[in-house]
Amino acid sequence: VQLQASGGGLVQPGGSLRLSCAASKSIFSFNSMGWHRQAPGNERELVAVIRTGGSTNYGDSVKGRFTISRDIATNTMYLQMNSLKPEDTGVYYCRGSRGGHYWGQGTLVTVSS
Repeated sequence: VQLQASGGGLVQPGGSLRLSCAASKSIFSFNSMGWHRQAPGNERELVAVIRTGGSTNYGDSVKGRFTISRDIATNTMYLQMNSLKPEDTGVYYCRGSRGGHYWGQGTLVTVSS
């Protein structure tokens, strides 16, 4: 299984970005999919997760600003990020889990003026 993350870039504080994660097989092959991020010097942290049934959870720091979603027809997961803050800067990784974890290669998000 391959996961391909894309959509990162440089954005000003208060701006928006949408990340995509394209899976090489049906996203229903995973029990859950999620987005994680890692800032320089920090551990990787969970940003958002979506389960097979559609339920979602978010990290406390992104609640109300980020939205995780999926497109079953294209086997793609998304992360809509609004009201971005400098502390959202980091490498964002997508993950699919069933038994083990599968990781995408990461996409860099930089929030800076």
